[in-house]
Amino acid sequence: MSSALNDVAKAPLPILQLVDVYKRFNEFTAVSGISLNILDGEFLTVVGPSGSGKTTLLRMLAGMEAPSDGNITLRGELINNVPAKQRPTCLVFQSLALFPHKTVGENIEFPLKVKSVPPAQRKERALELLRMLRLPESYYGKNVMKCSGGEKQRVALARAFAYDPDVLLFDEPLSALDYKLKKVLEKELKDLHRESGKTFVYITHSLEEAMVMSDRIAVMSAGKIVQIGTPESIYARPETEFVAEFFGEVNKFPLVRDPERGWFSADTDSAVTLTLPDSLQGAQAATLIVRPEYMRFASAPDEFDNVIRGSVFNEYSLGSRIQYQVRCGEKSVLIEIPRTLARDAALDQQVMIGWNAADAFVAEA
Repeated sequence: MSSALNDVAKAPLPILQLVDVYKRFNEFTAVSGISLNILDGEFLTVVGPSGSGKTTLLRMLAGMEAPSDGNITLRGELINNVPAKQRPTCLVFQSLALFPHKTVGENIEFPLKVKSVPPAQRKERALELLRMLRLPESYYGKNVMKCSGGEKQRVALARAFAYDPDVLLFDEPLSALDYKLKKVLEKELKDLHRESGKTFVYITHSLEEAMVMSDRIAVMSAGKIVQIGTPESIYARPETEFVAEFFGEVNKFPLVRDPERGWFSADTDSAVTLTLPDSLQGAQAATLIVRPEYMRFASAPDEFDNVIRGSVFNEYSLGSRIQYQVRCGEKSVLIEIPRTLARDAALDQQVMIGWNAADAFVAEA
């Protein structure tokens, strides 16, 4: 067998496949022509602003909505019209949907009871899941409404695992939790994903959740997936201005191409060195985008590929990082520096700030 065939044989197969999927509600198209392979065992997060179609997409994967057009297959079998209860998937709701009158153990055991699993086996599995979700076994008989928010979240996850689904679907399950607890559960979810080997499909509007937990991220806008890739590739090389701005703070420089002077920043009237993608080689206008952490104070005009001048307007402490706002004429530019590398920059001090062409990305205007 050739090495190329070997590579194909080793490539992970999609557990879920969407081919040109649409979902329409009367005249409104919520999902528009999505084609997507979800790999067996991966953690895929779908992000996007409100109204982008991500929850509708999740509901179709769960069997709560049928696509208007296109096909969804699970392990090669068409599931467009297969109801939720007949799919090897489980949806963890934002509201958790726990039974308030039942104990923790009864909530976890519910799917096992539906399957007529004997009581002794149900309890054994519930205790096993309590340990897996880092809850004391003594919680088995505790009323679920006496649990904290984080504990309820773990109970909901334990119940989802009790279904033993091939795919776990998550609809913004951490959105109602405080920041500190959310950070703990982000790591625990990522650990659970690795330990279980299950396929996770996660919906969120939180970019931080997506960056921390995901193998891949799909970014949605207006019913379409506009970019999909690893967290690192989407953050470092967004393909559109929308994706760049959605994934953190950016500095944007509208650019024009002068026949004699080359590329110039319309905001600062400064010459700009670009690393242009092939698609923009013939463009006459573009937008240069630089993230604040790639910008630095310059001590000499030739220290970086691009240097502009301005004055320090403000300074913001972000814990381990310091952010400076520099006014360059009418334009404000953000610089973000690790606290250990921060410099004394007095307000209104005249400074040079610079960045290298390779650390920026360009989108057509």
